[in-house]
This record gives sequence, C-alpha cells and structure tokens, in this order.
Amino acid sequence: MKQKKFKEKYSKKTGKIPLKNKKLVDYSWIIRITLVTFLISLSFSLLSETIIPNVNIFISVLLIFVFIDLGIIFDMIGVSITVADERTFNSMAAKNVKGAKLAVKLIKNSEKVSSFCNDVIGDICGIISGATAASIAIVLSNILNWNLLIISLIITAVVASLTIGGKAIGKSFAINKSDTIIFKFSSFLAFFYRK
Repeated sequence: MKQKKFKEKYSKKTGKIPLKNKKLVDYSWIIRITLVTFLISLSFSLLSETIIPNVNIFISVLLIFVFIDLGIIFDMIGVSITVADERTFNSMAAKNVKGAKLAVKLIKNSEKVSSFCNDVIGDICGIISGATAASIAIVLSNILNWNLLIISLIITAVVASLTIGGKAIGKSFAINKSDTIIFKFSSFLAFFYRK
C-alpha cells in the first residue's frame, strides 16, 4: 500500500511513471546460489584440509594470503558492480569494446553478481582462511611448544584484521574506481564467456 502511494506521489511530481516492480524473491536464484555455495565451499574446504596438513608452514601461510586476497578482490568486484554506471558501458558496447556488453549484463544483474562475489566467494574465503589459520596454529604450537590457545588467538586476530582492513581499503577503492574495476573484470570474463 505504501509503495503504491509512493509511486503515485512520484509520478505526479516528476511526470514520469516509475519502473515496474521487479519480482521480490527469485526462488530459483536462491536455490541455485545455495547449491553453488555448497559445491564451492566443499571444494575449497577439501583443498585446504588435504593440502595444509601435508605442506610446510610457509606454503600454509601463503595459502592464507591467497584466500584473504581472493576475498578482498571479490568484495571489491561486488561493491563495484552495485555502483558502476551502466551508461558508460552502454556507450562502450555501442563501439564494440570487448567486455562492455558483458559489463552491462553484469550491472543489470548487480544484486545477483554482488551476492555471489560478496557473500559466496568472500564469505567462503573468510571461512577457509580461518580454518587454515587454525591448522597453522596447531602446527606452530607443536613446533614451538607454545600454548595452543595463545597462538590460535594471535593468528586468528592477524587473519581477521588483514581481511577486514583489506576489505575496508578495497571498498573505498571500489566505490571510487567502480567503472575501471568492472571493465577489467568483464574484459577478463569475456575470454571465457560464450553467448
């Protein structure tokens, strides 16, 4: 009811008719994204659980940084897609710039792309980096003969602060350079994308 009044008020003031309502809940998308999340999480977890215990501590730390960086990069893409200017990419698409049409498609589906990048990939990377940090804490505790609780707290705090600090920097960059980020991302995807 409130939305109907808002539409009437809006159209009277501006003389424009508001856009049609989008479907409020896309259940097929929810089911698909849940299944994709399950599969990605399962494969990432399997990767971290089978590799981490069998490699040295330096490779484990490197893997943590890889997961943190992936989380930050996808968080930047997720933020950029919500603030990018579609008109820029429509103009580029009219000039047949590679990746521009895909960028327009991504922006038109920004809620889904943002959900996938921020929630699926970003959160999975956070969970996996936390699990990897726990494995490293156990290994370090055994090597150094230190208290496991203290090492776990320190490593978890370092991983959390790097993740959150990195995402904070990434969000600022994503808001200010959204078109550039989306263009580079869509140009990269264009190599693999088939219509």
